[in-house]
Amino acid sequence: MKILILNESRHTGLHAHTEKRCAVSPSTVSKLVRKGLVVFIEKGAGLLSHYNDSEFESAGATLIDTADEIASEIDVLACVNAPNKLMVSTLPAHTVVIGHLDPFFQKSLVNQFAESNITALSVEMIPRSSRAQKMDALSSQASLAGYVMVMKAASRLPSILPMMMTPSGTIKPAKVFVIGAGVAGLQAIATAKRLGANVLAYDTRPVVAEQVESLGGKFLNVDIGETGQTKDGYAKELTDEQKAILAEAQKEAIQSSDIVITTAQLFGRKPPLLISKDTLSTMKPGSVVVDMAALSGGNVEGSSPGETVKINDVCVIGTGNWSEEVSRAATDMYANNIYNLLDEFIKDDPPAFQLSFDDDILAASVITHDGKVTNQLLIKSYEGA
Repeated sequence: MKILILNESRHTGLHAHTEKRCAVSPSTVSKLVRKGLVVFIEKGAGLLSHYNDSEFESAGATLIDTADEIASEIDVLACVNAPNKLMVSTLPAHTVVIGHLDPFFQKSLVNQFAESNITALSVEMIPRSSRAQKMDALSSQASLAGYVMVMKAASRLPSILPMMMTPSGTIKPAKVFVIGAGVAGLQAIATAKRLGANVLAYDTRPVVAEQVESLGGKFLNVDIGETGQTKDGYAKELTDEQKAILAEAQKEAIQSSDIVITTAQLFGRKPPLLISKDTLSTMKPGSVVVDMAALSGGNVEGSSPGETVKINDVCVIGTGNWSEEVSRAATDMYANNIYNLLDEFIKDDPPAFQLSFDDDILAASVITHDGKVTNQLLIKSYEGA
């Protein structure tokens, strides 16, 4: 069984940025080789995550100059991001493609997978269940994003996060407000608290209040009526009336904060607008806002995808690709997610990927198979588009 790992800094695919992460680490290559897989890696695949070719070679991988050398012979293509259409066209039928495929917004690519008779597995679709935790790449990368966003904000703030008492006077701790207490938000809360800030957080799911408080943060209670979460643990979309009530309730918290971090994203849909320019104008000069969702539509009015901008002397960070800022840690975590997925479903001797739609993980995450789109959520989304 042959698996191909791309040097994704060469393959921009659907995204214009240069990818710094890799789908394997030397450690996971060793484990894949022990399972009987032949691992082909494009030269330079790990350089931006600070792994040299020699480390992969020592782990048992076969280095190749370009993916074209082996693409027509492989069984599995493991990626961080979706491969570009040219790469897909070189893959043999029945290849298993695994990665962040962004399927709700990449209909033409998904259709190409189906037409090419490729089995595409989108890691974003892996369910949030106990059994799937070790494969949940969305959560592993979001956790790193929460850490990175706090560090970026701290580096831009013209003050410090912890209280400091000196003979020259006392500096009060910074106030950090985190909107959204999912995986990224909780890590942002924990990181800001460890750095000594006073942390306030809000989420539309009251059930997470206990998690926020367990990390040392305070939870902002706002009565906007019935909210809750989906079966996969995502926040449900609010009505326009609920959004208006929430915006007004959060305004005071935003005004008094030194740092605001927004992490609200809706699975398969455009993220909600949480902070208007009018609200930004009420913040203290030098305040910092980090918009986690800037690349996909933005939580903050005026945030610029991939950039840091000033709005009324407030620094608004929308650079995105957060986990890549710590590319080695991100690679290690993602590589483990991919290994655990393969380890779960590659069986027998010689090894082969065992596909069963009776398995809840595969039923949720496999989006194309046997010449058609198989995921019902995607099918409904495409029909309604």
